[in-house]
Amino acid sequence: RVIHLNAAAAQLAPALRKNELAQFALRSPEIITALREAIATTEPRRATYLDHVPVDRWMELVITPVPVPTLFGGTDKCMLMTFHDLTPLRRVEEMRADFVANASHELRTPLAALSGFIDTLQGPARDDPRARERFLGIMHTQATRMARLIDDLLSLSRVELSAHVRPDTCVDLIPIIRQVADGLEPLARERQVVIEIQLPETPVMIAGDREELLRLFENLIENALKYGASGGRVIVSLKEAASGEGAPEIRVLVRDFGPGIAPEHLPRLTERFYRVDVGDSRLQGGTGLGLSLVKHILNRHRGRLLIESVPKNGATFTACFPQVKTPVAA
Repeated sequence: RVIHLNAAAAQLAPALRKNELAQFALRSPEIITALREAIATTEPRRATYLDHVPVDRWMELVITPVPVPTLFGGTDKCMLMTFHDLTPLRRVEEMRADFVANASHELRTPLAALSGFIDTLQGPARDDPRARERFLGIMHTQATRMARLIDDLLSLSRVELSAHVRPDTCVDLIPIIRQVADGLEPLARERQVVIEIQLPETPVMIAGDREELLRLFENLIENALKYGASGGRVIVSLKEAASGEGAPEIRVLVRDFGPGIAPEHLPRLTERFYRVDVGDSRLQGGTGLGLSLVKHILNRHRGRLLIESVPKNGATFTACFPQVKTPVAA
């Protein structure tokens, strides 16, 4: 039976109650086995397990028998259960492996192009001003692409590292979306696309990380401007709705009127480095990480991404966020 638990334990296992049996609240087989063994042997036990709710977390449990004095002068053996969250360490290990594999694969193409043009400029095109200007322009584009790729990989790594920690700051979505749209106005003019903003005048508050939300909307609106440019306009709107479970949520919709996306591609769009058209993506300066980053940011905010598209009739990307029920500390 539970004698005492601190706030962190109550947050980890909300079903834990004082004076009630621990195994009813701690349902992981690894925990129950370790606890029974510690009680039977009165020796310390250690166990690791994966907690799937609300997000995947790797935990380590240390059970230490502790003698506690009784009212009548004797002692009872109590079990001190200490939980350690190993998730940040595990995520760092996974990210290191993913980063090396992904970066080496994606950086090889622009690096090969840079090396080839450098060799050409040092050799056959050494005294050709026109070729030099053209090659330097291509080299600048490839270097910019590498820098953006590294920036996206680092952003993805940072979000994944804190995926199990939900943001607790209250932010207003309206100025964030407007800031992103204003910043992308030059790209819109270049692509001859009009960004239509349909947002309420009153604040719309959610629990969120401002910098991550800026990155999220930047990716969604920039994708619409690049891949839906032929439609001539992009609509960014906001509405209140209910999730599948009936919980109130805020939805931000980014709709383009471009060529749309074939149905077979929709389930895989948020995979790292997945592209509908590799050549077109690279031509547009895409890294293949934008929607993966969007998905991970939404996961951290306990939200979700909806993608709807009809070929030749544009696409709508919807970011859904839980509504703030009570004031959140700033």
